[in-house]
Amino acid sequence: MSAAPDSASPDSASPEERTAEERPESDRRIAAAVLPALVASVLGLLPFTVYSTFLVPIADAAGGGDATVGALRGLGGVGAVLVGVAAAPLIGRVPPGRVAAWGLLLLAAASLVGTVAELPALAAFCLLVGVSNAVLYPALTTAAADRFGSGPSAARAATLVTATKTLAATLVAPLVALPALWWGWRGDLVAIAVLAVALTPVLLRHGRDRHVPAARHGYFAAFRGLAAVPGARALLLVSFGQAAAFQGHLAYLAPFYADRFGLTPGLFALVWTLSGTSFFLGNLITGRLVNTTGSDLRARRALHLFLPLALLSLFGVYLAPALPLALVCTAVLSASHAVGVASVVTLLVRRGGDLRGTALGVNASGMSLGLFLGAAAGGAGLAAGGYPGAAVVFGLFTALCVAAAATVRAAPRTPAPGRDPSPR
Repeated sequence: MSAAPDSASPDSASPEERTAEERPESDRRIAAAVLPALVASVLGLLPFTVYSTFLVPIADAAGGGDATVGALRGLGGVGAVLVGVAAAPLIGRVPPGRVAAWGLLLLAAASLVGTVAELPALAAFCLLVGVSNAVLYPALTTAAADRFGSGPSAARAATLVTATKTLAATLVAPLVALPALWWGWRGDLVAIAVLAVALTPVLLRHGRDRHVPAARHGYFAAFRGLAAVPGARALLLVSFGQAAAFQGHLAYLAPFYADRFGLTPGLFALVWTLSGTSFFLGNLITGRLVNTTGSDLRARRALHLFLPLALLSLFGVYLAPALPLALVCTAVLSASHAVGVASVVTLLVRRGGDLRGTALGVNASGMSLGLFLGAAAGGAGLAAGGYPGAAVVFGLFTALCVAAAATVRAAPRTPAPGRDPSPR
């Protein structure tokens, strides 16, 4: 249950106190304003999509086994965590469009390196893609939010970036598979590099006139300043736990459905589509509903309601006696976590002030760390106790999210220092 809003919170503001920035723009106008960021969010996913889709021919060309070459992708997670945290204080102090452009150039370089079918080159490819994504996505989210100041439209713009990324993760496999019939997987990587370089000047221009320089926090002072953002530590903990629970769960979803219900890879593809579509819709719809007013009450209530639902549906998946019930629980689980992701991004954007970029950067790194720890811990649980053991591990991570979200309360109405709340 969320705490009742006090007189200082935005939830209790009178209609006369609500400013123009608290009236959100239409989704169409927001999407048009942040279109370059949306395109870049799709482009950032493509290198690893190519790597996963063509893992077998890439491994054959490199002369390594599928398991060895596939395991190299873990280097991307290591790079994302380390560089994401290190670069977080720069996002906001430097115009985020410029940071995103740097990320795209690094993505282009990584894609070209990936065309060299040697194990050291593929290791460098995975590391560089992880590093580029670690700066690209927080910068894109910050740049999108900066287009609309600090009101509900800013948070909505940020959630549109995350929703587009989710949709792309579900649908882009054909986007890389079909052209490869003509020019092969190397051609895909070269095309990604060309598109990334072409989009770079667009991102450099995009939002440059909209950027308001953040207060001149020192490098380490930016991290310390996050402690003053209302609920920031709890929200970052929620993101970490969600990534560990949900992404770890997804890592073992295919073998679970194969062992429990006898689904072939072809049929499981439909389950994956169900999960991805549910996550996308949950993220998209929540991003709109929690940003219809200047209050953050809906975002907080969404966390308090849907994270416990995610915990219940998680055990529903593993304990379901029949396939239809397992499918329903899978869809509910994905949608519930999507609500949590959209709500966390909304609250960080609204409350972050001049530390918005830093908060989103640390948030992205925490999610990367959660993804790999969740998969590793889930594997240990699976080895120790089968799927019930894995469910307990993912359930503990989800319970951590529920406990952290319960501590998120209404924030003071006063804007965070350094962020001009007036509409631009």
